Amino acid sequence: NQLYIYIYKKSMAEFKQQLQEFSSKAEDIIDRVGQPLKPYIPVIGRFLIVATFLEDALRISTQWEDQLLFMEQRRHFPSVLSHLFLGLNVIIMAVGSFLVIAKRYQNYAVYGLLSTVVAQALGYGLVFNFQFFLRNLSVMGGLVMVLSDSMQQKRQMFAALPQISETDKRTYLQLAGRILLIFLFIGSAFHGDWSLTRILVSLLGLTACIMVAVGFKARWSAMFLVLFLSVFNMLINNFWSVSHSYFKRDFLKYDFFQTLSTVGGFLLLVNMGPGGYSIDEKKKAF
Repeated sequence: NQLYIYIYKKSMAEFKQQLQEFSSKAEDIIDRVGQPLKPYIPVIGRFLIVATFLEDALRISTQWEDQLLFMEQRRHFPSVLSHLFLGLNVIIMAVGSFLVIAKRYQNYAVYGLLSTVVAQALGYGLVFNFQFFLRNLSVMGGLVMVLSDSMQQKRQMFAALPQISETDKRTYLQLAGRILLIFLFIGSAFHGDWSLTRILVSLLGLTACIMVAVGFKARWSAMFLVLFLSVFNMLINNFWSVSHSYFKRDFLKYDFFQTLSTVGGFLLLVNMGPGGYSIDEKKKAF
């Protein structure tokens, strides 16, 4: 028995060492391949995060009469309130998106965009739509990552007053952002018809999501999810291949741009790292 235990422990130690070596080599390859794109990752990530807001602002503007009709007849909004609600949403989404991309007044921009997510959930009566809820959690996660990225890593101290430093706030936001980002995949993984391939893919994706949430090999896992969601988005939410008269086209388009926003959030995670509250950072401390 002792011999079996010794062999088992030795095999596990060798397997762990091989896994660490493979992981290290994979991260080196990803760094080398991604090095030319690294300076552009933040701006690409920001653009993708706000893509759903830009598309939504454009959609409301180009379907203004239909939107008003829906708000007044289906949601029973007064005419003045319908115009005000839709107009404010378009302005806040357009201005907030451009400010995020330009890295100007980012706190106000993010808070404004977050307010439109909540307002639309209430205004369109989608509060209890589970898929909508999970997808918007991921979109909010991307915005939280933008807020975290905008914070300067500096500490401002006030005598004798306990407070959370800017660095601590940034760390908390990174933790919240990366947890929120995974909800889109969780919602997608448990929605639809099941098959052996889908089960295997879902398990692989959920494993990457858990690794992102706990901050273990977070950059590697986030990069995998960027590639996975990008392929998934092109194959499943291909609204451009659907007739304009097909009623599901708007739903596919909506899902496509929301997935893009989540991909942008993962790109910022790849660029920034998981933050202090993660296994990756804790390992560096020991």
